[in-house]
Amino acid sequence: MREAGILLSVSSLPSRWGIGSLDSAAYEWIDQMAKAGQSLWQILPIGPTGYGDSPYQAFSTFAGNPYYISLEALIQENLLTEEECKSAGFGENPGYVDYGALYRGRMSLLRKAYERCGRGEAEVDAFVRENEDWLPTYALFMALKDAHSGASWTQWEPELALRQPEAIRQAEESCADDIRFQEYVQYLFFHHFQKVMDYAHSRGIRIIGDIPIYVSADSADAWSQPELFQLDEAHRPVSISGCPPDAFAKDGQLWGNPLYDWKYHAKTGYSWWIRRIRHCFRTCDILRIDHFRGFDEYYSIPAGAATAAGGHWEKGPGIALFEAITAALGKREIIAEDLGYVTDSVRRLVRDTGYGGIKVFEFAFDSRDTGAAEDYLPDNYPENCAAYTGTHDNAPLTEWFDEITGAEREKVRAYIHSDLPADQLYWPMIESVMNSAARIAVIPMQDYLGLGREARMNQPSTFGSNWQWRLLPGEFTPELAERIRSLTIRSGRGEGR
Repeated sequence: MREAGILLSVSSLPSRWGIGSLDSAAYEWIDQMAKAGQSLWQILPIGPTGYGDSPYQAFSTFAGNPYYISLEALIQENLLTEEECKSAGFGENPGYVDYGALYRGRMSLLRKAYERCGRGEAEVDAFVRENEDWLPTYALFMALKDAHSGASWTQWEPELALRQPEAIRQAEESCADDIRFQEYVQYLFFHHFQKVMDYAHSRGIRIIGDIPIYVSADSADAWSQPELFQLDEAHRPVSISGCPPDAFAKDGQLWGNPLYDWKYHAKTGYSWWIRRIRHCFRTCDILRIDHFRGFDEYYSIPAGAATAAGGHWEKGPGIALFEAITAALGKREIIAEDLGYVTDSVRRLVRDTGYGGIKVFEFAFDSRDTGAAEDYLPDNYPENCAAYTGTHDNAPLTEWFDEITGAEREKVRAYIHSDLPADQLYWPMIESVMNSAARIAVIPMQDYLGLGREARMNQPSTFGSNWQWRLLPGEFTPELAERIRSLTIRSGRGEGR
């Protein structure tokens, strides 16, 4: 069955309180998607964001982002007032997220709700029991982080950083109320997310989730399970993640995440990864796994390096990891993000898993690509793939077309057979992706709106202005929904297929 969807981060929903949330804006968005004939909503990772606000650098691979909790629901339950929420302050521009304002105001509101609900009820106790494999540790981690003014765990007292038993016992006692608060916050997140997911299903829409391959160095995962990673005796990274230099970044990309100790994971039958993937499917129906080539080979950079140029490639776990996941969880619908420099062994790994790969329209016209540009032409897409005009890491189509070379622009026009003005070309580009053989086609909402550089979600290797764009109320008009629905039907991805 051919399907169509829209890519929009939860953070980009037009909620009232400074950032997209699991509130009425989410339900209205789902209604609009249904009117547009869509069957898929793709989101970005939903973990609690830390320094840099990137959803790919979360404090936990299991926890949810407190910013996404519905303040509307807490107002309706008389745990907060409208006035309290308004006075907290969440930034001045409804089109962009002000993470600084959120950091200063959101958690204090959740603390008030926690205190007014009697510090959690029986439902919270049940939730903690259901998630005892990660939640108590995460809650302690966040309580200690708050006690240390947000400092990374590597800057805590050595006995806490290294999790010495007596220090942990004392911390659990002294931080008991803060731990309970963090557990309550996670209960709210997953409770609100489940309601939104159930509603999406009732409207015939499934959710595509997203999982980063790596976890943040400053995370509950790295702090509590150092054996999973390439760390030294002081639990500091020996090697870190990134990408080598290429035509897009002359020094490569320095991500900084700790790399996995794949030999240890193999000895455990990949039990942590099985738990991680199982947990992801609580909040999605299809899972996109980021940077899939890292499971075949991963780029290893010495910790402390100034750039990624001095790294080297190491072998990853390969098919053994995914055989273990399938054996434990059964066949799940997974999209392998196989972008970047793709080798024959990566192609073989994707083929052996049976997962669908990813195709990106913008990549087909880059004159810097010396190899596989033609693979990204919509006419050449295989059925078993997910096709996009661009991803969260790419410029919206309008910005992209403005910035490519004249020769590349002519190549685009020739391919889509259009002499429309440049600011109107995004629609035939979208049509070419939707009409491709790809079983799944997902279009970023920014592209359906024809937006430019002001709406870019992320520019890799830059810092300070990413992950901020938001959809404005009323921007997803009935007219746009009808136009999307019509294209979806014509391309065999909607009603009447």
